[in-house]
Amino acid sequence: MNITKSFMFLSLVMGISTVLIGQNPVSWKTLKLGKQSFELHNVTGDVIKFQGKKVLKIERDLNALPFDANNLEATVDEPHYAKLMDLDDFENGTIEVKMYSQIQDPSPFPAAAGFIGLYFRTAEADSAFESIYLRPKVGRINNQYARNHAVQYFSFPDYKFQTLRDIFPAGTYEGSAPVALNEWITMRLEINGDMAEMFINDLKYSSFVVDKMLGKNKKGGIGLYVDIGTTGYFRDLKVTKKALKTNVNSGIKVSDI
Repeated sequence: MNITKSFMFLSLVMGISTVLIGQNPVSWKTLKLGKQSFELHNVTGDVIKFQGKKVLKIERDLNALPFDANNLEATVDEPHYAKLMDLDDFENGTIEVKMYSQIQDPSPFPAAAGFIGLYFRTAEADSAFESIYLRPKVGRINNQYARNHAVQYFSFPDYKFQTLRDIFPAGTYEGSAPVALNEWITMRLEINGDMAEMFINDLKYSSFVVDKMLGKNKKGGIGLYVDIGTTGYFRDLKVTKKALKTNVNSGIKVSDI
């Protein structure tokens, strides 16, 4: 092969490689609910009519993202969610959604608790995000220890639920909330800098506070989350971006509690 042909062949190969590298290897399914569109990342789903309302129904796709009950930390709290399209710069503000959680029958995980909630500040290619989600199955159980695990914060990829339990005092990133399976729950998150508050239904005061979020990604997308053994129904997602508030609760001392 002469020099000219060699150069042309090399250029062609390099050009093809560049195109392949630049392409997204995954083509995510998209669904439209009202004026909003959602991109399904490792979940299956559809827009259906449920209890008289159009909703987004999603379940974790175990073919796309396998689950191992013997290795929970590595195979839960992963990028399995419905991403709100055309919004990738949420930093501070309010996220509110109505959601309804059911346990799948049969369930692929006997300990499934109806894991459902929100992802926010999702980075490009799902490399990082923050989350607050619920375990509605234990929200009103007659066991205080179990109730204290009804709400979970985590930060992907470095601080998932078991890592947080291992390195922080009990209750730092988990809490209780008056929620249950098979009923509509309104979750509202107020995000401000490194702090997040969660409000449930029409309660005036927050049920859960994250005073120090751990993620390095400070701006990104928003998503609706379910995990293993859960069928989730979502509607009425509202997002309001706000400016950062400074000096929140400044001067209040809690060291003597």
